[in-house]
Amino acid sequence: MSVAERTDADGPVAEPVRAPPQLDTFLGMRITPLTQRRIDTFKMNRRGVWSLWIFGVMFVLSLFAEILANDRPLIVNFDGDIMFPFLVEYPETRFGGFFETPAEYRDPYVADLIEEKGWILWPLIPFSFDTINYNLDVPVPSPPSTENWVGTDDQGRDVVARLLYGFRISVLFGFTLTIFGSVVGVIVGASQGFWGGWYDLLFQRFMEIWGSVPTLFLIIIMASIFTPNFWSLMFILLLFSWMGLVDLVRAEFYRARNFDYVRAARALGVSDAKIMFRHMLPNGMVATLTFMPFILAGSVTTLTALDFIGYGLPAGSASLGEMLNQGKANIQAPWLGLSTFVVLALMLSLLVFIGEAVRDAFDPRKTQV
Repeated sequence: MSVAERTDADGPVAEPVRAPPQLDTFLGMRITPLTQRRIDTFKMNRRGVWSLWIFGVMFVLSLFAEILANDRPLIVNFDGDIMFPFLVEYPETRFGGFFETPAEYRDPYVADLIEEKGWILWPLIPFSFDTINYNLDVPVPSPPSTENWVGTDDQGRDVVARLLYGFRISVLFGFTLTIFGSVVGVIVGASQGFWGGWYDLLFQRFMEIWGSVPTLFLIIIMASIFTPNFWSLMFILLLFSWMGLVDLVRAEFYRARNFDYVRAARALGVSDAKIMFRHMLPNGMVATLTFMPFILAGSVTTLTALDFIGYGLPAGSASLGEMLNQGKANIQAPWLGLSTFVVLALMLSLLVFIGEAVRDAFDPRKTQV
């Protein structure tokens, strides 16, 4: 705190001068007082904070699914050499076998060859999402056991491994669709709200026509022409998912385009693109960010529903919807439907709780001083 002099009838008097407040920083970025209040409001929602932590841990674990669930060992020590089969394929002849094909480590013959001169470190779950367990003593779908913790599906594949990989692909699909759809929706809504006039009128009529196209029928037609994969399914759904945020962003830009700072920027000759995306967009993103977790939950549900009816990811892919379909077809194996339902319900519930906390954090009534 510095000191300044003030003169009055009695002579100069020292008066303290307050230094400007120091803003907090996070990863080199300055945090404004408003952002700090929003973070504090988010932390006050304990359910949302715990949901964020639980969902984050589940998602990070799913990203390392190949380390947690794999039909190839993590580390093999053979004849003094350290190898990583889950990263690199090794031929069977490398371990003294007869074939040049990739080694089948679950084969007792290959396992005995390796253990004669070394050791094997297996993942926590020694099955991948497409590994068939041929050593079952009961017909498939087999019940839970020490080898298959939640049993197997109707093809002898481990349920836990398929749930782990299915959770990852569902969340990644939802994240990708949400991000791309939001970017397109924000751009379209911002341009409509900023320019208005005939541009807005024509685009609104186009959206009314485009939104009336039955998405499911279009996916069925496309599936009859070629086999859908991750990116083709993403593209088809992206053609329609971007319209969810257009009206919201459009209304925000309609409201803000007549504000004084926008008029001042226009008077100074600032380009429309700079006004829209540098000055108006940060103020109009509050409502958009509030809807993000709910849009993500909707994207995951859409993929699950398409997989359930057979028009989603290719057959054999790790999919929560395909697991639900197996549970419906195998009523005598309740572990199939119940385990998938628990994972799906937990994931969607966590996203909803996170969305509620984000909504409270951006609520101006709860963040005002």
